[in-house]
Amino acid sequence: MNHLTLNRPIVSIHQPAYLPWLGYIDRIRRSDLFIFLDTVQFQKNSFQNRNKVRMAKGWTWLTLPVESKGHREKQLRDIMIDNRSNWQRKHWATIAQNYSRAPYMEGLSAWLSPFYEKQWIYLGELCAEMLAAHLRAFGIATPVWRASEMEAVESAKGDLVLKLCRQVGAGSYISGPLGRGYLDAGAFEAAGIQLVFDDYRHPVYQQVYPGFESHMAAIDWLANVKRFAFGDEQEAD
Repeated sequence: MNHLTLNRPIVSIHQPAYLPWLGYIDRIRRSDLFIFLDTVQFQKNSFQNRNKVRMAKGWTWLTLPVESKGHREKQLRDIMIDNRSNWQRKHWATIAQNYSRAPYMEGLSAWLSPFYEKQWIYLGELCAEMLAAHLRAFGIATPVWRASEMEAVESAKGDLVLKLCRQVGAGSYISGPLGRGYLDAGAFEAAGIQLVFDDYRHPVYQQVYPGFESHMAAIDWLANVKRFAFGDEQEAD
């Protein structure tokens, strides 16, 4: 993808995600700037607070419990984690047990296990720190800006994305495929911003258990694959 004019950046925007998947990471890799959208409303049963990890028989959800009281009136950055349950011990036990035989688990454990030793208060803060650690593991240097630290923008979903893109002087915006349902392509064109829909092709690779389960958390790749690759590659070393 080429820049448009005057080095206007390629931008992507996404809500916080617990244990983000490969497509999330890849979109950031392809961007000059990523906006961490922590000012929107929390969505129950979304990837904001859960994702999937591989097991011997298929996969399982790891769901981070949150305080439900008043969440409809709060921005995502203000959503508190429910620490009454010992979710950290349970999540790390599931990861450690199911990836114990993965070839690169030792390296993954070195930076991932501390997330399950510290007590976190806010979902957004945990997701932000976890994303930063993932980007370091993948060697991705794309700057990450938090929407909560930018000029305040209040709009419906599609308009919000466009206003954020305009605020940072975007030349291109990489959207997920669902953006086709709510983004106004004409408005982006009028703003001089190229709108690109990312139909991510998930790679197939050797997992620790027989068979392949797609769309796991990105730690599945990091535990199993030596080479940090993306896109169309179908196998790894």
